[in-house]
Amino acid sequence: MPSFSRRRVVHALSGAATLAALPRSARTADYPSRPIRLVIPYGAGGSGDQIGRPWVDKMSALLGPTFVEYIGGAGGAIGTAAVAREEPDGYSLLLGNGSTQVIIPLTSSNPGYSVGDFRAIYRLINSALVFAIHPSVPAANLRELIAYAKANPGKLSYGTPGIATGNHLVGETFKQQAGALDIVHVPYRGIAQASNDLVSGQISLVIAVMSVQLLQLSQAGKIRLLAVTTEKRLSGAPDIPTAVESGMPDLRYEGWFGLFAPRLTDDAIIDRIAQATRLAMTDAALQASYRAQGMEPDSDSSPDKFQRIVDATSASLAPVIKSIGLGNL
Repeated sequence: MPSFSRRRVVHALSGAATLAALPRSARTADYPSRPIRLVIPYGAGGSGDQIGRPWVDKMSALLGPTFVEYIGGAGGAIGTAAVAREEPDGYSLLLGNGSTQVIIPLTSSNPGYSVGDFRAIYRLINSALVFAIHPSVPAANLRELIAYAKANPGKLSYGTPGIATGNHLVGETFKQQAGALDIVHVPYRGIAQASNDLVSGQISLVIAVMSVQLLQLSQAGKIRLLAVTTEKRLSGAPDIPTAVESGMPDLRYEGWFGLFAPRLTDDAIIDRIAQATRLAMTDAALQASYRAQGMEPDSDSSPDKFQRIVDATSASLAPVIKSIGLGNL
C-alpha cells in the first residue's frame, strides 16, 4: 500500500466539502473508504501517464487518496485483463482506450477479457491522428498526397506504432477510401522510432497521435502536417485541416482515453466517480494541460455517453479489421 503525505490527506478532506454539492444519488454511505487504484496498462512516461496522473491528482482532492499502478505488456491487454478480474467495488479502475477496449478484443482470440467485462464511466480526452509527411513528398494536403500516390504506386510508405493499432486501421481505411492506394505499411514497436525515421526520410508518411513533438517538428520544417482525423479542427492546432475538409468525408477517427470499471460495479459508485470526474474536468488549468499536449478534454461526458462512443468505435473499426484479415489473430 503506498504512503500518503499529510498534504494529500488534507486535500482529500477538503474535497469532501466539494463533493457535498454533488447529487445525493451519486453518493454512497461508505465509498470510498480506502485508496482508489487507477491501472494504466502501459509503462510509465507515455500518453497514459500524461492523461491519468492529472486525473489522479484531482481525485485525491475530491474523492480521497488515489494512486496509479502501471501494468504494461501485450499492447495494454495484460493490465486491462487484470482490472477485469478485480472485485467490482470501485477501488480498481482502468484507464482504457480504443485499443484496449475495442481493437484488442476484436483482433485477439484470447486477450484475457472481453468487451462486456467493463462499464464505461467517463471519457477524459479525445485526440486526433494526424497525417505527417516528409518535406520531400510533393503534397501540401491530402488531395495532393492521394494524387501523388496514384501516380507513384509503391513509392510511398507509412509508419505506425504497429499492426492492428488505431493508426494502422486508419491508414488502411485511408488507402481504401482513396481508391486502393499502393502505399506500404511499415509497423514499428512505437511511434517514436517511426517519427525519427520520418524526419530522416526513411519513410514517407506517419499516422500518429497529435502531440507537441509533432507540432514542434512541423514548425521547424522537418515534417509537414496535412490533416487530422477528428470531425472538427483541434483547438490546440487550428491551422491543420480535418480529413473531412480535405475531401474525405468518411475518414474520421477519434482516439480517446477514459475510465472503466469491472462490469458488475454498482451504479451508485459509477455515478459518483463520473460526477467527481465531471467536476474535475471543469478546471481551466487541467483543460489547458491536456490541450497543450494536443488533446481535447471532455467536460461533458457521462457513463451513457461514453459507452455510446465505445460502441460507435467498435462499429466503425470492425469492418476494417475484417477487410484486412486481422480478426481473431
